[in-house]
Amino acid sequence: MGDTARKPNHRSRRGRLLTPANLLFFRNFLKHPSKIGWLLPSSPRLVNEVLRQVDWDRARLIVEYGPGTGQFTEPVLERMRPDAHLIALEINADFVAYLNGAIKDPRLYLVRESAAQIDAVLARLGFAQADYVISGIPFATLPHQLRDTIVRKTHSVLRPTGRFLVYQLSDSVLPYLEAVFGQVSRGVEILHILPARLYYCSP
Repeated sequence: MGDTARKPNHRSRRGRLLTPANLLFFRNFLKHPSKIGWLLPSSPRLVNEVLRQVDWDRARLIVEYGPGTGQFTEPVLERMRPDAHLIALEINADFVAYLNGAIKDPRLYLVRESAAQIDAVLARLGFAQADYVISGIPFATLPHQLRDTIVRKTHSVLRPTGRFLVYQLSDSVLPYLEAVFGQVSRGVEILHILPARLYYCSP
């Protein structure tokens, strides 16, 4: 009946959380908390909010730092042009193995490298500059010099019309972004598990 209250389906909600990808993410958080940053992957709501910033008609090369188990990777591939490419840099061997098995798309280049090597990775793959770089790596746990290197190298590989899209649980990266990028816009996704800080940066 239309006015009958429906009880929450706790079993189905639990099932959505206890997926193989989420369990892999959680296990790796327990092993490497400073490198993972949070115990669960990004929520679909956060993914959609960040990806709203992308001009999909224009984007030919997108870079993702720290794809984890693919919460951003798969939606990016779904939205991308057929002739576009996605380069995903991941240092965690478990995540690389998972993504290699889970995603079969010739437009994806999955590279086991640090974001600090983005300039060398692009050169090795034969690309000049990126239209977008998307990053959720936990800058709060990185040493000062590494934060600075990643932000400066990201700036160097972006096209003049490119953008660096950053989502974080802290504002630790903000001073580094403001020191390098000409424009830094801020946002927040309050319905994420923890409020996520969003930074949209233009050269």
